[in-house]
Amino acid sequence: MTRVAIIGGSGHVGTYLVPRLVEAGFEVINVARGRAPYRPNGAWARVATVEIDREAAEADGSFGSRIAALEADIVIDMICFTLDSARHLVGAIEGQVRHFLHCGTIWVYGHNAAIPATEDQPLNAFGDYGTRKAAIEDYLLDKARRDGLPATVFRPGHIVGPGWDPLNPAGHFNSAVFSQIARGDELVLPNFGLETVHHVHADDVAQVVMGAIGNWSTSVGEAFNAVSPQAVNLRGYAEHMYRFFGHEPKLSYLPFENWKTHQSPEEAQATWEHIARSPSHSIAKGERLIGYRPRYTSLAAVEEAVTWLIANGRSEAPRRTR
Repeated sequence: MTRVAIIGGSGHVGTYLVPRLVEAGFEVINVARGRAPYRPNGAWARVATVEIDREAAEADGSFGSRIAALEADIVIDMICFTLDSARHLVGAIEGQVRHFLHCGTIWVYGHNAAIPATEDQPLNAFGDYGTRKAAIEDYLLDKARRDGLPATVFRPGHIVGPGWDPLNPAGHFNSAVFSQIARGDELVLPNFGLETVHHVHADDVAQVVMGAIGNWSTSVGEAFNAVSPQAVNLRGYAEHMYRFFGHEPKLSYLPFENWKTHQSPEEAQATWEHIARSPSHSIAKGERLIGYRPRYTSLAAVEEAVTWLIANGRSEAPRRTR
């Protein structure tokens, strides 16, 4: 039986990916710090969990050797955020694993000169998170080309699913925006609401990983965008959510520099981070090489997440049943 070690397997994507792996017949080891997945699944009873504090183990130099000792055929790293961390792990498992998959991000791009952005466009990340993830991606794919490291990178968009707050139509994560829309109150958007965001359901990210594993010969040495079929702009997203809650849209607009004065500094910064990039990404490569067929549009994924918020008292309910 093929053994898979997934580092950080109890998070958003792992909640869906681990059961997919088990159901596909893999022996799965979840390397985590003990948190429960976001939704129950009987497959977790067949998963071995190894508790490792990655930060502490990297500090004492033991993390890579502890992962290597699991003797996995496939290693999936969901939580690598620095180049040093990637080098440490690769140094320990290189030559021992058949496939190494790294969770990247669409923020390896800053702005996209042409959209939807393909994986072949030059990376132009800005900001700490995006530039660090771009450095990791460059390192892994260079190792794949030069040294034969069997590495694949997958780049999620704004991950959505039941159990956490989705990126909202104002471009940040405060779920009160959905309650505001549920009441039919006016929502003010930055600029003209035409900047884009690109969601993806966590299960569709898991599908990309499964497709990469199942199509080893065409996925090794490649990066794949893991997003929904289309990005949405803030205005269209907001209009859809008003109708989801049973209202006609009630929107107004302010230039961002004025708009941000009405937001908390944290929410204004989060919105700027998203609209400054305005991601819109192609999935054609994943469709062609690994059979990626996302189940969810951006708006369908958000609806499922917001339905969970309503059921758990995190957002007001719609005034009528759709």
